[in-house]
Amino acid sequence: MSLSLLESCKPRRWTTRHLAFATVVVLALITLYYTALPQAPPEHWSTEPSFEQIPTPPEVWQRRTEQVKQAFRHAYAGYERHAMPHDELLPLTNSSKNNFNGWAVTVFDSLDTMILMGLNDEFARALPVVAAADFMPNPHVTSKLKNYAPFFETVIRYLGGLLAAYALSHEPILLQRADDLGRLLSPAFNTTSGFPMFGVNTANGTVTGGSTGILAEIASCQLEYSYLALMTGNKDHFDKADTIMKSLARANVTALGGMLPRRWNLQTAKPADDALSVGAAADSAHEYLLKQYLLTAKTDRTSYQMYLRATNEILTRLLYVSENRDLLYVTDTTRANFIPSHRFEHLSCFLPGLLALGADQLDISMNHLDLGGLGPEGRRAYELLKDYDLRTLHKWVAEGLATTCYLMYADQPTGLGPDEVRMLPKQDSSRSFQGQRAKSMVPTGRLWVNEMRKWRDGGEHGWPPGLGDKKPVRYTLEEMQNSKTRGAKNQVRDYTLGRTDYLLRPETLESIYIMWRTTGDPIWRERGWAIFEALERETKTDSGYASVHNVLISPAPLDDDMPR
Repeated sequence: MSLSLLESCKPRRWTTRHLAFATVVVLALITLYYTALPQAPPEHWSTEPSFEQIPTPPEVWQRRTEQVKQAFRHAYAGYERHAMPHDELLPLTNSSKNNFNGWAVTVFDSLDTMILMGLNDEFARALPVVAAADFMPNPHVTSKLKNYAPFFETVIRYLGGLLAAYALSHEPILLQRADDLGRLLSPAFNTTSGFPMFGVNTANGTVTGGSTGILAEIASCQLEYSYLALMTGNKDHFDKADTIMKSLARANVTALGGMLPRRWNLQTAKPADDALSVGAAADSAHEYLLKQYLLTAKTDRTSYQMYLRATNEILTRLLYVSENRDLLYVTDTTRANFIPSHRFEHLSCFLPGLLALGADQLDISMNHLDLGGLGPEGRRAYELLKDYDLRTLHKWVAEGLATTCYLMYADQPTGLGPDEVRMLPKQDSSRSFQGQRAKSMVPTGRLWVNEMRKWRDGGEHGWPPGLGDKKPVRYTLEEMQNSKTRGAKNQVRDYTLGRTDYLLRPETLESIYIMWRTTGDPIWRERGWAIFEALERETKTDSGYASVHNVLISPAPLDDDMPR
């Protein structure tokens, strides 16, 4: 796709463009979730009603809107008072740290939220900070690589923050600083493949990093650089991102059904492993495929094809149902023979929102899939899904996964979700895996796609697998006091807690917001509000909000950290 074509697709209204960029910055989504916007027409994606309570009246939601705005004011005022111009506030000691270049990342990452909330005073105070930033190495940065700005983190937090705020406000200084930063980061692309290196010294243009990189850090910049090119007219910005996407599209990943693996050689643009994931090291790369297609007014067909192939593989390889509660979850494969880990990460809870967004914005169909070059693995996924309505499947998976993500919160005494759990899959004596590597694959658990076939062949009675009315199962005091119980396979909840910390991660709230906006079902709004109340109850300090060390303990033990 050329920049001229992107320019020709420049939207007359902000809807598509801002949809893509509002979702880049998670706080914007969370804010919108509680803002009194007109509701979408109710559309229950399941076969039965999912919410029968008396709806919360509009005046109550208006009060809740103000509570959320006040929560932002509280955290940002604490940052301004105790931490500015450093990166982040330490909310227990009222001190600060420089962990993202020392350029006041909290300011840049909060700009669009201020605009969406109508916080004009805070926004006005932030603009001089943006204008004064020199984007040079800061000797006080706590990272081991003090002289290098991490490309990925700098793009999504600083460049994305500037561009999202510019899209909403059209303040010239925001675009000017985005262009400045984009140019300073451009040496990262000076590899044989065009894939970005890990870090850049913005003073002299030197780079740092290994010979391989992770997918999320390679392929989570095309939104920012494409939009920057569109707004500035600088084709060089577009070309850098376009080179990455063309290289990924040409890569030989037929053995993976077209889904992009986690690690890549930065010089050859070839996969360095065949591990598949939608969690750490891969998450945002899959997200950007859909959003790039939306940003280009649905003209970047390459991104759409890559999205279809990735989601087909996710639906047929990485989705499982649990033993007793029939929880739908997504996991990863960590070995060459595709054995699933059954690890379920909080980071993966962006996926239901992504699928819901795609199903809402696009008439997703298997007819759109280019069958050429799929290979045996891609054909396997195609054969498993071709007789279904693909858009409906995406909606069902979004609902089932979002419900599981919510229950990870609702099951805990704090009402906050753990960073990672190990799921208890349904056991299946038959071979779960099919296709090119079937002989080397070990059956473990029941794939959702296989359960769907059984449900369909049985007459489609009741809920589709992984959906339905599911209630929280709170940990008891006895369970919390018994370390053996906490570590054992939990037949009641279908998972074992892995990492019990809560790092103020936004993925679940983001997906819950999108579920509400795309379905109109008020249960999602209520679930989001329940999580907000838990945040207020368990994490609030005198100056901000703190990470939780253990979600099983209420009142929660807090860590001196308020990550962006």
